[in-house]
Amino acid sequence: MSTSTTASVSTHILDTSVGRPAAGVAVRLAARPGRDAAWQALGGSATDADGRCRDLPALPEGTAQVRLDFAVEAYFENVVNQQADAQQDAPANRDSGAAGVFFPEVAITFAVVPGEHYHVPLLLNPFGYSVYRGS
Repeated sequence: MSTSTTASVSTHILDTSVGRPAAGVAVRLAARPGRDAAWQALGGSATDADGRCRDLPALPEGTAQVRLDFAVEAYFENVVNQQADAQQDAPANRDSGAAGVFFPEVAITFAVVPGEHYHVPLLLNPFGYSVYRGS
């Protein structure tokens, strides 16, 4: 929870290719006090069955920028490719790179101010993604 001296962050992932939450995606959180400072790893979590990370670590006082790293490669290999195998001419198998996953990781960096809560949803599919500041 944010306080007057810190911000707070939450996130969730929706797999738009199947219209469902993306469960089991590892999410790492890092913070820094400014653009020239080094990133401080704060820890992480994984998305639950509803695609939400409910237990991300708190941000330290003085945080000005935050980075969320979503490890989506394992999700696509374990979940989406299994579903795509059942489809004829499955795009996940036909058009992916040599490793089979086009985006193995999604890194989102954003600015924060103390006292604010930042909910950052990730809309994900095998060939693209988008993010926004949610509520």
